[in-house]
Amino acid sequence: MKTHYKTIVVSDVHLGTKGSKAKEIARFLKQYRCENLILNGDIIDGWQLKKSGSWKRKHTRFFNRILKMIENHNTNVFYLRGNHDDFLEQILPLQIGRLHIQTDMIYDSQGKKYFITHGDVFDSITTNLRWIAYLGDIGYTFLLWMNRVVNFYRFKAGLPYFSLSQYVKGKVKSAVSYVDDFESELAKMARSKGCEGIICGHIHKAENRMIDGIHYLNSGDWVETMSALAEDHEGNWQLIYYNEIDFKGIQLDEQSIGSSEEVESSVIPLRKVSFELPKDDLTPPHFRL
Repeated sequence: MKTHYKTIVVSDVHLGTKGSKAKEIARFLKQYRCENLILNGDIIDGWQLKKSGSWKRKHTRFFNRILKMIENHNTNVFYLRGNHDDFLEQILPLQIGRLHIQTDMIYDSQGKKYFITHGDVFDSITTNLRWIAYLGDIGYTFLLWMNRVVNFYRFKAGLPYFSLSQYVKGKVKSAVSYVDDFESELAKMARSKGCEGIICGHIHKAENRMIDGIHYLNSGDWVETMSALAEDHEGNWQLIYYNEIDFKGIQLDEQSIGSSEEVESSVIPLRKVSFELPKDDLTPPHFRL
């Protein structure tokens, strides 16, 4: 089981909301190591914090985990702005050591270029009619509340988890059509940027597929699906779902690795070389649409 990756991408954590799975993503990041961590938007939900949201200790622990990844494993962290954390616009771009806060970026994966953006810039409702976007956010928040109520009773009845919000979105034709249009438009945007792939979030629908010759990747979210994208050192991408992770197996693997490292400690240790961006890419290009 792989626990070391070149790059991990997560998005739509929505810290500050009741639906955020802050404990789960912190546990997830504790089990995996990567050279690059890309936080692709809506990590902090500024919209909800302005209204009825609240900041919990578990939300702070998420960022503590990020800082430990930087300090202990020299992880490069890229925090890209989303629509719910658009307050970051006031400080963009910003770099503090290995932490980069920016609008978007172009990422090189084994010679293939991927345009990475949260995805809200392609949502004309969010961009042009902000008040409608806020109404949609209220409706979605209500669905997530109903989701918790339904699953509380399902749990008492011994039934498995059921995502009511995902079910409703899958039954609404306009929502299904929106997702299809969203994915197609992002694929077109990647091509216009001279890239072979696109990595996004925003719509809370994890995906890994080809669209008209463009590799479309969506990291999903940490409100419903609890998913992330991971790239190995050969340039292969995969989706990882929290509910499918064998945490006991990972711990056993880590223990075996730890014991083997203790045996090899008598040999002169070799310094591990971490991933570094080429000099030309130290300041990735930013695109404002």
